[in-house]
Amino acid sequence: MISGISIGSFFLALSLSVVLYMHHLHKKEKDAQRKIEQFLEDYKALKPSRYSYADIKRITFDFKEKLGQGGYGTVFKGTLSNDVSVAVKLLNNFKGNGEEFINEVSSMGRIHHVNVTRLVGFCADGYNRALVYEYLPNESLEKFIFGDKGENHFLGWEKLHEIALGIAKGIEYLHQGCEQRILHFDIKPHNILLDQHFNPKISDFGLAKLCSKEQSAVSMTAARGTMGYIAPEVLSRNFGNVSYKSDVYSFGMMLLEMVGGRKNIDVKVEHMSQVYFPEWVYNRLDKGEALGMSIENEEHDKIAKKLTIVGLWSIQWYPVDRPSMKSVVQMLEGEVEHLTVPPNPFASKDEMRAKLPINRELQNISE
Repeated sequence: MISGISIGSFFLALSLSVVLYMHHLHKKEKDAQRKIEQFLEDYKALKPSRYSYADIKRITFDFKEKLGQGGYGTVFKGTLSNDVSVAVKLLNNFKGNGEEFINEVSSMGRIHHVNVTRLVGFCADGYNRALVYEYLPNESLEKFIFGDKGENHFLGWEKLHEIALGIAKGIEYLHQGCEQRILHFDIKPHNILLDQHFNPKISDFGLAKLCSKEQSAVSMTAARGTMGYIAPEVLSRNFGNVSYKSDVYSFGMMLLEMVGGRKNIDVKVEHMSQVYFPEWVYNRLDKGEALGMSIENEEHDKIAKKLTIVGLWSIQWYPVDRPSMKSVVQMLEGEVEHLTVPPNPFASKDEMRAKLPINRELQNISE
């Protein structure tokens, strides 16, 4: 009898817990929905097109062609009534509190630049949320820089230089060209899309933050970004304040991957010192040695050297030592002979890494 009462009490408590948990989820989602609706009401002056969920299903032919998938949602190809192709990102339910949706719409709705993906419209229909972008047929830069340079995936040094300059101009516009400064916080090859002419466009503003141009630092409750591209100050304030210089660091890491044709950090390799390209290429540059890559002629060698030097300036540990994106653009547009080799970003790496609360793979990159 006592055992039966105990079991009954247990199941009653378990049922109550489930009900309370489901109520919590429902309340959380309702709060997020209310937050989004209020934001969209305030956003009317800027608004791209707003679509219903039925519109989204029609545009994507019931989500027929999947283009890709990420942590926040799945991307499908779609077609508007005027036969214009679009990419539709269907956001996951119960993911975050609506901040990612608001970040993307508020950031991208303000942007009109040739090197930033255009937001065509959005859907906020009940619990269903989606973002509609222009369709870019050549996918992401990641596809073209991590393959073998002997394969057709390699775009050529001239085109890599054009892409690097386009990305730099896009980031510089985000930092200086908008009414409010937009900090992206997730610059990486996967988030650089290429149009039919391989012109680069910055995408995915889910982690972005807006601030005034006079604001020298931004507050952040938790680190954001992708490991391998996150600036040191985002992980530890010992290196300085989080600011637009954090995007400069991410750009520099990506630039060095464009030169090396591989990820800077490959955690699948046993000895990390064999694969940490930035330190390896700095040592060669500092000694006046050739970069050690298959480069066909002198002009291509100059491009590779210029991209390397700009990348190394951009990944200086302390934000104050990094150039602004305006300076980066000027460096990329200038002649390599006018560039100086930067200070060694890895000179005190052991001491500096000891200050960073990051994972073992990154801590061991050169051991």
